[in-house]
Amino acid sequence: QHLKVDYDTFIHSAYLRQGRADEFMLKRPGERKQILADLLKLSQYDRLVEKARERGRDYQAEMKVLTASLLQAEEQLAERSAIATHYQTLQQQTTHDQQQQQTLQQQRDQLQQQQQQRQQQQQSLQTARQRLEHLHQSQQQRHSELQHLKQQCQTLQAELAAASEIETGYAQLQQLQRSEEDCAQKFRQYQQIKTQYVALQAQEQQRRTTLQTSIGRLELKLSSIEETIAELHHVLSQQATVTASINQLQTARRQLQTLDQRQMEVTPLQQRHQQIHTRLKQASARLEARLEAISQTQATLTIQQRPELSQNLTEVQHQLSYLEQRRAYQVQVRQKGQERRDFMAQLQTEQRQTEQQLIQLDQRLALLAQPEAPCPLCERPLADHGPQVVAQLQQEREILQQRLWVIREQLTTSQREIQVLRREYRQLETELEHYGVILQEQGALQAHLSSSAEAQTQLEALEQERQHLEQCLDSGNYATELQQEYQQLEQQLTTLGYDERDHALVRNQVEKLRWAEFKQAELSQAKQRLERLSAEKPEVEKTLGELRSQLNRPSSPDLLHLEKTLADLDYCPDQHQQLRSQLHTMQPWQLRYQALQQARTTLPDLEQRQHELTTAQTEQQQQYDRLQQQIAETEATVLPDVTDEIQQLEVTIGQHQTQREQQLSQLGRLEQQLQQLDDLQQQTDQQRQQLHSYQHQLRVHQELQQAFGKNGIQALMIENLLPQLEAETNQLLGRLSAHQLHVQFVTQRSGRKKLIDTLDILIADTQGTRPYETYSGGEAFRVNFAIRLALARLLAQWSGLALQMLIIDEGFGTQDQAGCDRLIAAINAIAPDFACILTVTHMPHFREAFQTRIDVIKTENGSEIRLSG
Repeated sequence: QHLKVDYDTFIHSAYLRQGRADEFMLKRPGERKQILADLLKLSQYDRLVEKARERGRDYQAEMKVLTASLLQAEEQLAERSAIATHYQTLQQQTTHDQQQQQTLQQQRDQLQQQQQQRQQQQQSLQTARQRLEHLHQSQQQRHSELQHLKQQCQTLQAELAAASEIETGYAQLQQLQRSEEDCAQKFRQYQQIKTQYVALQAQEQQRRTTLQTSIGRLELKLSSIEETIAELHHVLSQQATVTASINQLQTARRQLQTLDQRQMEVTPLQQRHQQIHTRLKQASARLEARLEAISQTQATLTIQQRPELSQNLTEVQHQLSYLEQRRAYQVQVRQKGQERRDFMAQLQTEQRQTEQQLIQLDQRLALLAQPEAPCPLCERPLADHGPQVVAQLQQEREILQQRLWVIREQLTTSQREIQVLRREYRQLETELEHYGVILQEQGALQAHLSSSAEAQTQLEALEQERQHLEQCLDSGNYATELQQEYQQLEQQLTTLGYDERDHALVRNQVEKLRWAEFKQAELSQAKQRLERLSAEKPEVEKTLGELRSQLNRPSSPDLLHLEKTLADLDYCPDQHQQLRSQLHTMQPWQLRYQALQQARTTLPDLEQRQHELTTAQTEQQQQYDRLQQQIAETEATVLPDVTDEIQQLEVTIGQHQTQREQQLSQLGRLEQQLQQLDDLQQQTDQQRQQLHSYQHQLRVHQELQQAFGKNGIQALMIENLLPQLEAETNQLLGRLSAHQLHVQFVTQRSGRKKLIDTLDILIADTQGTRPYETYSGGEAFRVNFAIRLALARLLAQWSGLALQMLIIDEGFGTQDQAGCDRLIAAINAIAPDFACILTVTHMPHFREAFQTRIDVIKTENGSEIRLSG
């Protein structure tokens, strides 16, 4: 914000960082050009171009919208006369249809009144018919009820006639019911006793089943005990064999313990023995590797002492001399091609301008061809001077067209010349492809020749070292202390006499005899189990005898007493069942007896109800006859039905109404269209005026966009800056190199089809132009320093920048005494252009060259700063 430059521009111009003085040279051409653009603050022109482009796009978009809108509006306005005629015709037809619809509505109202009177008559008839139907249904219900009452009276009279028979059957039924109650009492006692008897019998059966189960279980247990005792006697018969194996196992374990103790003593010695053996092998391998390295070095040094190196160096120098001449000729070809490309660029710029002028003239002629078009010069309507203006524009167009043909012919000729130069330049490039390789080969040959004397001395020393190493390997005279310790360990291992195979055999024997321990434990358990089973067997036999005696005992006395009680009760289930069957057969007499009692009570009431129904039926028949006569009189006076006529009129009126609504809707649409067309006419006039204004603004912004673009003011400013930068750089570089070095800034180079914008830096010395990488460190630093000082000086002189400072951080170590003096002289020469120049260095010669200094001194308490001057 304060310096008005960004960080990259600052470090590439006003600040020479330590070890980074070549940053500007190492940048790509596009990045260098961008740094110059930032120095000139050309970004503001890019912003102006973008603003002009945006506004031009806005005007074009507005023009496109307005043009489309005007075309659409003209198409719509052409239909206005037809719409007005259709509107008047439709309005007259609507008035006539409205009068016809009013006449039809009056006829429909008269018929609706007549139909309403007929509906009232029909409603009265419907009510009378409903009353008549109700009377008919009531008569039928009373007739049915009367017939039902007659049947009930006949049934009750029949029941009363059989009264004596019913009473006799009912008395027999009561006698059977009393007998059945006595049998039911005995049945309940029988059932209770029988239940107790069955329960006692089940308990007795369960007791016998439990005893039999227990006896079977004890018999199985006794049999299992006897079998187990026989098996244990067989196991105990192996006691002698197991005892002998136990004694062998104890002997083998004592031997294994002794061998384990020896193994603990031998293991550290063996580990140390293995370590020393490994280290001896490593020492031998290192000696062999050194022998192999010496052999390879000797072969390499022998190859370097070839006698043909001097002859090869002479041939390479002749090739380089020829290629230098070809490079100088290549520079001349490139300069000539650059001149032709510059001329073509000017022609192309002039061609674009001429084509743009032709387009603008065509647009102006197209505007003048339109009716009522304004004059493009005075913006007034064309009158008498219209043909003169058109003739003048056409004459200008012919002149521009002829100039365009001349430019195109010159472009074609220049293009052919550039193609010839390009082919020649490519041939030169093909010849110069191996220039860098040959240059490197020359340096390598010179280095090989300078190192041949040193190689001979190294060969003699390596031969002595190789003989000594071979003698050591043959006699084993290396790592003496390790070999002595290795022999002592072998003697100690021989004295101990430990054998790993014997140790493994004893360990296997112990593992094989371990079964005897498990077998001895089984024999001990077998003895204990045999004693326990021998004591248990008599108890099982005693319990089994007691259970068998309980099973043979007779039944209980309670069960015998219940059997005697059942015999004394004298209850027969068959007789009881027969009595129940007779009682069920006599059961209907009870129902008939109840019906007899009900008939004696109900018959007088039914006879009274029958008399009442007969009287009411007679009165309803008289009322039914009167209602039929009234209905016949009403039907004779009913009006005719006019429903069809009303429906036909409704359809006709509906059609007229629909047609009228459509006509009114169409009238509304037409009226709205006419109003919209009137508004559209006004809007179209305004849009034409706006379109002319947009066209004028678009031409203005297109010219501004071209003027502010890369090929306009920006290219002009950079082209103006580069000669100044080149002159300033060469002036400083002449001071620093005694006029031995020269630089040139190239802004365009030829591409495949057109010129390419670039910013190449060509460096030349007394031998010609060559790549930057081929210069020495001191020469490269002088070039970088001169370019950076020139950039900093231009930055300080450029108006509007607040930065007037130059910072140089180290980088002088590549210069000799004369180079340092030239650098100091160059810095003092440009000092008036800067407010402050800071130089950071550790070289005393540079320190003494400046009167004002800031010395940083390191002490025991830290660094101190001293100002002198």
